[in-house]
Amino acid sequence: MIQESQVSAIAHVIQLAVAPVFLLTGVGAILSVMANRLARVIDRSRVLEDRLPAAPPDTGQGYRNELRLLARRSHLVHWAVGLCTTSALLVCAVIVTLFVGAFLETDVSGVIGVLFVAAMLALFAGLILFLAEIRLAIGGMRTWPR
Repeated sequence: MIQESQVSAIAHVIQLAVAPVFLLTGVGAILSVMANRLARVIDRSRVLEDRLPAAPPDTGQGYRNELRLLARRSHLVHWAVGLCTTSALLVCAVIVTLFVGAFLETDVSGVIGVLFVAAMLALFAGLILFLAEIRLAIGGMRTWPR
């Protein structure tokens, strides 16, 4: 039978784990937005690749230029998704470490600190790359005022 002090300890760990779980929700929403952008880039690339063989030379060059831009954008989003996914995995590791520390009655505060900082750095880098992709997309717009 579980003692009341053990139940209290687990309840405390669950309370500590709530904030990282909310962080996971936010990172998941960011990943959804990034995945949608990547899907749009891929869809546009497919359309241009289908049109390219039948395009006149001047139009074909425009298609190739746009395809190069789309390739750069997809590369940035790919890395942004990877870094944000890494961040989510590290947050999961924080939660697991919280519970492992509670069950083993071990001080894991240093490990939790390192994992959390690594998660935030990965998220930071992923968001920077995502911002760079958005800047590329805006810079590639033909009708955007310059």
